[in-house]
Amino acid sequence: MEFPALETERLGLVHIGQQYADSFYHIMSREDVTRYYGMDPLINVQEAAAVIESFQTLFESKRGIRWGIILKENGEFIGTIGLNNLNVRAKKSEIGYELHPDYWRKGLMQEAVQAVLFYAFDHLDLVRMGAVTFPDNGASSRLLKKLGFMEEGKLRSYLYQGGQSHDALLFSLLKSDWTK
Repeated sequence: MEFPALETERLGLVHIGQQYADSFYHIMSREDVTRYYGMDPLINVQEAAAVIESFQTLFESKRGIRWGIILKENGEFIGTIGLNNLNVRAKKSEIGYELHPDYWRKGLMQEAVQAVLFYAFDHLDLVRMGAVTFPDNGASSRLLKKLGFMEEGKLRSYLYQGGQSHDALLFSLLKSDWTK
């Protein structure tokens, strides 16, 4: 399967190769980015390279797709977005994302999520999209609700980060509820 590059007005959603390892590291080594990510900050570029390799493995096994988010205006790598726990036969997946703080509150992640939802519902013919967030991650919860996701409930001690378990909120969006 060829990697599905996507495009929005301001963004390119592209395959994440090792050429982005430094940029990915500079984003994922930040505590303000990983605070609600479900993993500890990356320690070095080698860890970033290993995560990028895992994205490729998930894509090849058809269990996930992770896009790099590139600003069209200057080609800068500013984050990633992806389909996690992808199961095309069961018609479901979960969406996850992160963005460099310099680009928070500019509507860029909303643009990226909409493009991935369009791809998931129209091209992969998925029926359900889930999302898992930390309860304290108000920005992500607001974005999901703005896009039509419904909060389904709390998953107790679902995420493990920073040496401790954390509760998570579960959101979902059904294809039948999604409006383009």
